[in-house]
Amino acid sequence: MDLEGMAKISMLLVGLWLLLNWAGLSSVERMKYKDPKQAIDARVEDLVSRMTLEEKIGQMLQVERKHASADLVKKYFIGSVMSEGGSIPAPQASAETWVDMVNEFQKGALSTRLGIPIFYGIDAVHGHNTVHNATIFPHNIGLGATRDPELVKRIGAATALEVRATGIQYAYAPCIAVCRDPRWGRCYESYSEDTEFVQAMTGIISGLQGDIPDNLPKGVPYISGKEKVIGCAKHYVGDGGTINGINEHNTVIDRDGLMKIHMPAYLNSINKGVATIMVSYSSWNGVKMHAHHDLITGYLKNTLHFKGFVISDFEGVDRITSPHRANITYSIEAGVSAGIDMFMFPKLYTEFIDDLTMLVQNKHIPMSRIDDAVRRILWVKFMMGIFENPFADYSLTKYLGIQEHRNLAREAVRKSMVLLKNGESVDKPSLPLPKKVPKVLVAGTHADNLGYQCGGWTIQWQGVSGNNLLKGTTILTAVKNTVDPETTVIYKENPDVEFVKSNEFSYAIVVVGEYPYAETHGDNMNLTIPDPGPETITNVCGVIKCVVIIISGRPVVIKPYLGIIDALVAAWLPGSEGQGVADVLYGDYGFTGKLPRTWFKSVDQLPMNVGDPYYDPLFPFGFGLSTETTKVFYSA
Repeated sequence: MDLEGMAKISMLLVGLWLLLNWAGLSSVERMKYKDPKQAIDARVEDLVSRMTLEEKIGQMLQVERKHASADLVKKYFIGSVMSEGGSIPAPQASAETWVDMVNEFQKGALSTRLGIPIFYGIDAVHGHNTVHNATIFPHNIGLGATRDPELVKRIGAATALEVRATGIQYAYAPCIAVCRDPRWGRCYESYSEDTEFVQAMTGIISGLQGDIPDNLPKGVPYISGKEKVIGCAKHYVGDGGTINGINEHNTVIDRDGLMKIHMPAYLNSINKGVATIMVSYSSWNGVKMHAHHDLITGYLKNTLHFKGFVISDFEGVDRITSPHRANITYSIEAGVSAGIDMFMFPKLYTEFIDDLTMLVQNKHIPMSRIDDAVRRILWVKFMMGIFENPFADYSLTKYLGIQEHRNLAREAVRKSMVLLKNGESVDKPSLPLPKKVPKVLVAGTHADNLGYQCGGWTIQWQGVSGNNLLKGTTILTAVKNTVDPETTVIYKENPDVEFVKSNEFSYAIVVVGEYPYAETHGDNMNLTIPDPGPETITNVCGVIKCVVIIISGRPVVIKPYLGIIDALVAAWLPGSEGQGVADVLYGDYGFTGKLPRTWFKSVDQLPMNVGDPYYDPLFPFGFGLSTETTKVFYSA
């Protein structure tokens, strides 16, 4: 071939190359969903129009990390991966290990035909509570005692930053249940028995997600950047009102009562731009919430105009029938038809895919319902910026458990302490305690146990015992840190009377309470302090001046011992920073906490809430003694 011929072929190849590249560029330009300059609605519509049924159903799934892999995320077009309670990539995993795991799943998602990224979800209900070295804040009941929405918002921002430090973008928080019966095992996840107080605490959403701009319409999800997370208001709706406080049970109340007590905080959450709402395991007047079309689609989506997505609880659809999974195809149809958009099918997700595909193909579920679910999920993904920044990096790992967050948790602890008794009279208060005395006794099962101090939903689903798995300060250590260096502090978990009498203690601090629990495991019909707590109170307080600190997720039976107790403190489940307890015991700060719920005399009175006709509490809602350096006074 002569040079002229070769030149013609070269020109032809160059032209073909330019044509192919122009076509490719033109194709990218036509893919609006890949263009961050486009409006989110336009991006969503463009992407939905390109998706197959298989890809859409994949987006509606959230699977558990133990049962997933990058290859499975790619194969089934999975929309989200999660950690169930206590599910971790490695024992005491570092932030970097978490980031690596999340990014590995993300690689699978981005290698699909359309490259739709996943987000990763986890329970972060009092800080990033599953993760080693994270800051553990007081549980919600303690935050309710602070009566400080601005503090709670700051805790939301700190929690978001620690969650993002591990590469995770979605926190199943806050719980905005209105707990109407302390026998409920999740009562500590509720800020208060009072609806207005729960409404006020929805400000945590602005901490988690960012402040919604004034120009955004109400109901639109808003996440303001890579230091914020997707929030989740839960559990919709009425989970705190079940009969006798039985978890996942039936809330029997008329519609007006449901709307006045249990619904208002959802409107506040929606107005703050909450991105997701989780459905409750419980029922309303016998109808399972996971199958409740009227309340999910009719009220939440159509009346309240919620534009985010609705997510099931863990295997929540399985529990629509009794027994569970008796007819999973029916349950999937009921849940999708009710208006749930994303489904936690942690393990048996191929069953969900196969059944939902069949239900759509046989026209039992219209494609419009599938498209509604997928649009809502994609809207949140576009809003959070994950298409532009799908991978987590190590730049935020330094924020896990930082001192600034521990200082914030300590502030929350001291503001959450509720002083219920302080000496026999205002003139003779027992608190603040003197720092400089010869010898102090610290007693009780909960005085030197970070796991007990933090409660359930800490490291593991049901919580842990001991000090090895958590970073923080026990109440015993806090006392030792605070008293005069010449003061001797003796710790005895359950001393007998003779030990107390023979040691000439100046005073004693007794720390007892509930052992950790979560959900149904915490349902309790008697609410007594577990042994040997009562014995410890009797042995110590019957002999010397004592202050009793109750570590619990709710009020417990205390009336029988009140007469021998000099000072009584409700410390709730304070979390990792026990120094906040000593701050108020010794007068470095005053007691300011107020009861977020009624303290009963006897469990026979339950349920009993402020405003009830027969209201006869041991300590009323809002009660709390205050201390200053030199005086004590009561304020309601």
